[in-house]
Amino acid sequence: MPKPEPKPIDPQELVQIALDVLANDRFPYLASLDGDQPRLRPVSPVRTEGFTVYVANLRGYHKTVEIAANPKVELCYLDSEHNQVRITAIAHIVDDRAVLEDIWESNPLMRQYLGNLDNPDLIVYRMEPNQVRYMREWALEYYDVSLDGR
Repeated sequence: MPKPEPKPIDPQELVQIALDVLANDRFPYLASLDGDQPRLRPVSPVRTEGFTVYVANLRGYHKTVEIAANPKVELCYLDSEHNQVRITAIAHIVDDRAVLEDIWESNPLMRQYLGNLDNPDLIVYRMEPNQVRYMREWALEYYDVSLDGR
């Protein structure tokens, strides 16, 4: 069987292609470090702005300790066609009340589960990207995606 030939990618469309992958994966994987051991788990972002991803977390989860010790993380999104986007980022705790209130109001499941925004178990991380890479299935080659949307 011959090797599949991937379609060429128009560089002008790369940002939108990558954003489409994000839009089509509700549960990306988040990687962090537990000492020298990588840890990977699915997460459910509560907000996405371009390639900046917000993830809610409970203080008692082990990733809280991991991110506090090393805020360097990576998110991996995969669509139904196995195209992937990897976002290398720094996790920051969100403390802007207006942002937290907006996230809270737009997430009924969070409200139901946590009761109120001032629940001390709640932490929201803003994953600030420093690199975004896209790979089309079978291409076996990553493309660097512009962070400024161009």
